[in-house]
Amino acid sequence: QVQLVESGGGLVQAGGSLRVSCAASGSGLSINVMGWFRQGPGKEREQRELVATITRDGGTNYADSVKGRFTISRDNAKNTVYLQMNSLKPADTAVYYCNAVTVFARRYWGQGIQVTVSS
Repeated sequence: QVQLVESGGGLVQAGGSLRVSCAASGSGLSINVMGWFRQGPGKEREQRELVATITRDGGTNYADSVKGRFTISRDNAKNTVYLQMNSLKPADTAVYYCNAVTVFARRYWGQGIQVTVSS
């Protein structure tokens, strides 16, 4: 079982920066891919969109909408993933969810953290 705890969200003006973190814990951690998804205002869970993912060996993938503005990184020793968000836009306002996929293909979600970008 994997528990994911996000931190670092909040309110920022357009053009500003925020960093969110997600720490994984649990017995027998065998996490392969970690990442971030977001669910915009009024959207359903099924409409969560991929923001960025990172594999254990550092391979990254980004949504087109955040390329060049967001950077995902990972500390395997701490089982923690980070998302540095720069040049934030009001359209980035959402609840951001941490996601982890184990080597056994089990997927886990964090509780979500609010990021609000004011215009």
